[in-house]
Amino acid sequence: MLSRRPALVVAVCVLVLLEAALFAGLGVAYLVDALRGATDLVGATVFLALFFLAIAALLVLCVRGLWQGRRWARSPVVTWQVLLVVLALAAMSSGVSTAVSVGILVLAGAILVGLFLPSVHAATSGRSAPAGES
Repeated sequence: MLSRRPALVVAVCVLVLLEAALFAGLGVAYLVDALRGATDLVGATVFLALFFLAIAALLVLCVRGLWQGRRWARSPVVTWQVLLVVLALAAMSSGVSTAVSVGILVLAGAILVGLFLPSVHAATSGRSAPAGES
């Protein structure tokens, strides 16, 4: 376990936890809708709820791995951010919820950039960070 984590690792972990919290919130909202009978598509709504809750759980697991300096944790986080970028760009091109799409792009972009910074990469791959980087 790492005794001192670079500030950028902490920032990336906080951003991914924010993302996990947003997906957990979406999952709970869909589940509540399904339980209240607010939708005619109960099966699809329950599936989406469970999917969002599973993504939130995976992101939390990955944050734990990043926090502990584990190399494996970067790959699922990067993959998810790339998928979010593609979905946000598709939503923007169709004119659906541009403000939300921009927010998703900013959050995913910040996480992606953060994961590839030298100090974060070094802290999550078993190497020491370059001198002068935090």
